[in-house]
Amino acid sequence: MPKPIQCIGDNVSLTTVTIISPEAANGRNVAALGVVRALASTQKTGVFRPAVCKKETFTQTLLDTVNVGETIEQARGVCPKRARHDKNGSRADIVAAYETTVAAIDAEAMVIVGTDHSCVNDPETFAFNADVAADLQSPVFLAVCTINRTPEQVRETIKACTATVEEHGSAVLGVFVTGADEEQIPDLKAFFADADVPTWVLPKVDFEEDDAAERAAEAFDRNVPASEVHAALEAPFKAPVTPYAFQYGLLGKAKAARKTIVLPEGAEDRIIAAADYLLERDIVDLIIVGDKEAILARGEELGLNSLGKAKFQAMDDETVLAPMVAKLCELRAKKGMTEEQARKQLTDASYFGTMLVVLGKADGLVSGSVNSTANTVRPALQVIKTKPGASLVSGSFLMCFKDHIAVFADCAINLNPNAEQLADIAIQSAETAAAFGLEPKVGMLSYSTLGSGKGPDVDLVEEATDLVRQKAPDLQVVGSVQFDAAWSPTVAATKAKGNDVAGHVNVFVFPDLCAGNIAYKAVQRSSGAVAIGPVLQGLNKPVNDLSRGATVQDIINTVALTAVEAQR
Repeated sequence: MPKPIQCIGDNVSLTTVTIISPEAANGRNVAALGVVRALASTQKTGVFRPAVCKKETFTQTLLDTVNVGETIEQARGVCPKRARHDKNGSRADIVAAYETTVAAIDAEAMVIVGTDHSCVNDPETFAFNADVAADLQSPVFLAVCTINRTPEQVRETIKACTATVEEHGSAVLGVFVTGADEEQIPDLKAFFADADVPTWVLPKVDFEEDDAAERAAEAFDRNVPASEVHAALEAPFKAPVTPYAFQYGLLGKAKAARKTIVLPEGAEDRIIAAADYLLERDIVDLIIVGDKEAILARGEELGLNSLGKAKFQAMDDETVLAPMVAKLCELRAKKGMTEEQARKQLTDASYFGTMLVVLGKADGLVSGSVNSTANTVRPALQVIKTKPGASLVSGSFLMCFKDHIAVFADCAINLNPNAEQLADIAIQSAETAAAFGLEPKVGMLSYSTLGSGKGPDVDLVEEATDLVRQKAPDLQVVGSVQFDAAWSPTVAATKAKGNDVAGHVNVFVFPDLCAGNIAYKAVQRSSGAVAIGPVLQGLNKPVNDLSRGATVQDIINTVALTAVEAQR
């Protein structure tokens, strides 16, 4: 199997916790300051505020407590107004800022403190904070205020908040009941003594007063033993992988060992916008095929500032074209290719770009925002060719769901694979899954689950499943299986009782291109999942195709993925 690609959160030694509250007031600060102090007493601890106003002062209070020399700029993500109006864009920038800060301060622990109380009521604020916790692969401590609430109402609030946190992919490992009067504390402690997670009670502290930090620290120490905070954070926690976490992991990995990727479609606005983003952040080196002056002029019209970092390659540059023609004639000699035919072939930008990879001037290629899949894949098949032992090239998509990643294949290349080809697609797709850190569990999809239906299509899938077991006996595979039985443990318990793979599949192998292509696009558009790919499997060098409906973010992701593949 290929070496797994590391993504955000792979630093398992980093202790993280996110402190969020449905009110973000009335005691949240007491909890946050206390947790920071508890962790900083034993570990190099940093602070991060995903969405915070530059005028607030509490972040500096937290920074005065930590021990990593962190600046207030490093502690901040985006402003709250941006978070209200552009939650998706904010989440991406928050992940990037957080990872940059963690790397810069070399922290052993990070305390992430959610949004502050605001006079602008945004009903989605708590869910946004839960999303960010999942994006940063952090468990949660809740802070729930008891002011104007009975203990029963506090408990119900905790349940509702916990459900939201879990729905968005993270988990609650502890709860602070805040804002209590001193005489309430013993009864509240007794009421929550049998809670599912550690629950601590904190008194009110007014942070508007001069000695608030000292009084808050004293109140926390009196009511919350630091050892219990550490123990709560040692509870089992399966870190989610959200689309934002996965995408940033790709970008970070690509940047760590930069490769050169060629973009043949240099006249396309989406391509140059994506190129500008990647170049501005020094994630990859790029060769853009086309007229340099025309592309730079268009970039200026679009407000792009970093395209000048790219290398531009004109297609009529004889210093490149002459050796390219010679090499193409050599590679296609058995087909009788002449120099004239080669020059004509190289007027196709996809062919020209592919030959830049063949000549070693680039490590990989991304195309398809304008050209069809066939136009992207055909040159690669003819001159880059398949890996030794690969019987075909197939196309998988990395489907980034709310809290996990799955692989869908073949969604791009093979129309009606036979059983042997379907088995090879399954094995290739499992290797792709493993390369991206998944333990592959393969579902060979059909309209039948383990013999519930009959017909030639089912026979084909069952034959392919048997071939997978013969060729890759250690691979976990179930087939034939319906999508619902592959996806849902509940459905699998009825339809595939006793099967350990059904209900836990993360590599979905569709029986033909029609089913696969429809399925990935239907899931992408209806569920909000991010589809990265297609990843072309089986080639000697990474060449990846874009959908002609690709967004700028899709292109960014695919270029980064191609660069990471080139590192392998």
